[in-house]
Amino acid sequence: MRAWQTTKAGSPRDVLVLNPQAPSPTPREGTVRLRVRAAGIGLPDALMCQANYALTPPLPFTQGQEVVGNVLDWGAGVAGRHAGDRVMAVTSFFTGNGSFAEECLALDDFCLPVPDDMTDAEAACFLIPGHTAYIALVTRAKLEPGETLLVLAGASGTGAAAIQIGRALGARVIASVGDPAKGELCRALGAEQILDHHASDFAKQVLAATNGRGANVIFDPVGGDLFTRATQCIASEGRLLAIGFASGRWGQADTAHVVMHNYSVVGVIPSGYDRAYKERAQAVLLDWWRAGRLRIAVDELVPFEALPGALERLAANQVKGKLALAVDPGATARVSSAAL
Repeated sequence: MRAWQTTKAGSPRDVLVLNPQAPSPTPREGTVRLRVRAAGIGLPDALMCQANYALTPPLPFTQGQEVVGNVLDWGAGVAGRHAGDRVMAVTSFFTGNGSFAEECLALDDFCLPVPDDMTDAEAACFLIPGHTAYIALVTRAKLEPGETLLVLAGASGTGAAAIQIGRALGARVIASVGDPAKGELCRALGAEQILDHHASDFAKQVLAATNGRGANVIFDPVGGDLFTRATQCIASEGRLLAIGFASGRWGQADTAHVVMHNYSVVGVIPSGYDRAYKERAQAVLLDWWRAGRLRIAVDELVPFEALPGALERLAANQVKGKLALAVDPGATARVSSAAL
């Protein structure tokens, strides 16, 4: 099979090699082997090229955390699967069996059916953004109707999902962007106000937009200095959600500041939840999707051979929403404004 493999640490263009004769993965316990139709492309995939991600597997490896594909077979402990079923899944990327290949291994407990009318591009990018934002806002922050949600990097994959889920939960949503051109996407997704998080007075702008109260919930996939600025505009009893570190480093909480201003810093990761939870969350997310309240903003379905360039663009913060990789040339697409 064809598979992209990371052979050393560095930039995607320098380290990714397309192997035309890679061996098919053998399913192990708790995994399902899929024929890949399309793969979601995420920032962690670029960070793995640089050996800058906690779950980077030993070299050489194939990354790709998100996938839509057809079931081929499965390992021990897996029940209820049928060959040929189209599913969306999180892959066993941490063992090097990710979805940037014609076949991959999916985690059985995070492998869910795809609605017939959902395209491959959208299905490939649905689980991680949707479930991350759902866990963050519903389970961890317990966002209430009427509260103000500030989504940092609102045009990112998880940020775009968070804007829409925040609106679906009845919150007022403010989004921040680092590039004014990305504000249009955030507004189309339902953000009421768009702010530039590079502005020196960013925290003051958030306070002005909330009548001095600050944001009740802040969704932060960026970390670094932006996390610190977020602590300067969070409401009393607010919840600052640590999602990721797109800036290159995690935010550092000042415990004294947390105590004196009476807010919480809450970690968020979609792993560690059982299948029953994931199925309940998926049912809610798909209800919102069917009602037109949640769309995964897929900016482009990238040809398989163009993966290194796509990861370079993602690492350079030149992508709005999500990118999907067309592993199967027949993969179906709905991208850009058509997805909103």
